[in-house]
Amino acid sequence: MTVKDKITATHDEMTEWRRTLHQHPETAFEEVWTSQFIADKLESFGIKVERGLAGTGVVGIVEGKQPGSKAIGLRADIDALDIYEQTNKPYASKNPGKMHACGHDGHTTMLLGAAKYLADTRDFAGTAYLVFQPAEENEGGARVMVEEGLFEKYPMESIYGMHNWPGVDVGTVGMRTGPIMASYDIFEITVTGKGSHGAMPHQGIDPVVIAAQIVTNLQSIASRTVDPLESVVVSVTQIHGGDAYNVIPQEVELKGTVRSFLTEIQDHAEESIKRIASSVASAHGAEAQVHYERRYPPTVNAATETQVAARIAGDVVGPENVSTDVTPVMGSEDFAFMLQEKAGSYIWMGAGNDIANLHSPHYDFNDEILPIGASYWAHLVEDTLQEGR
Repeated sequence: MTVKDKITATHDEMTEWRRTLHQHPETAFEEVWTSQFIADKLESFGIKVERGLAGTGVVGIVEGKQPGSKAIGLRADIDALDIYEQTNKPYASKNPGKMHACGHDGHTTMLLGAAKYLADTRDFAGTAYLVFQPAEENEGGARVMVEEGLFEKYPMESIYGMHNWPGVDVGTVGMRTGPIMASYDIFEITVTGKGSHGAMPHQGIDPVVIAAQIVTNLQSIASRTVDPLESVVVSVTQIHGGDAYNVIPQEVELKGTVRSFLTEIQDHAEESIKRIASSVASAHGAEAQVHYERRYPPTVNAATETQVAARIAGDVVGPENVSTDVTPVMGSEDFAFMLQEKAGSYIWMGAGNDIANLHSPHYDFNDEILPIGASYWAHLVEDTLQEGR
């Protein structure tokens, strides 16, 4: 494993940063303390800092000591989740109900570690833009940064992202060309019937029974209308309706999510949900209104940049520990918005087998991998931004 010596020497310091960040989790677009912490660190390294994109976003600008016009972007997400932490760590969250349960504190720290190294050495030609992005969880901070001019203000040829991955050995890295994570769509179905006494259902139109049939019929989208070699998930995750044991309500609301890798399957799922909900409700003399929203597109890696990422990861952890054909997952990632605008690659870094899953109240980032991630970023900049390349 070729971890930079100068980065290894800062392992304890990075661990301290990560655990400090862990104690101060902030959720989407509210990362005020986190943003200041990042900006202060970058400025202490002698890096130019610009703030304001997506409100709490931070961009560090590192110029190489060699002349060059090329530029790349490195992105880390900085937000936390609305989860009550149950790790009982001495550095556990000080903000009740908020927790770094996905490792964004670690992602931020790895990019800060690379920033310190790059600022000290500047052994490259051109510019590295260090993008610290807010609101990855559910709210699409990457989309907002793009809409507010990220790539116009910071012109770069490519952009790279990374996520820690529990359940995978430390010292391994995974990636693939093409879709690696799914789109994230949501839907809300409001079924309106006719309320009545629970003992006299014949006097009403029962939206509970209709909603149940809609849930059952939605399962046929994946099992009977999409090519089995393609992938789609349609999950109803919420059912709301009624307030009393003896009253059939007027309305029932269903909510859920759709995941897929192709735009045409998103189109098909949306049309199918609307058709099924409307048809089932109509058959019972009721109405169904459907709100369908496309939150995140699929995360799609470019071929050339993924080859670069694989080569650089191989330099750090050894080529035998790099997989370029990982199985994509149905989770989603708003880095997808950046990859829609710029070629790039998103990788998974093994976080170990003895830690809790992402989004668990028991999860804690594995500090052992901090130098690995920081070294990947440093190698990527130094290799990509070479004079004459």
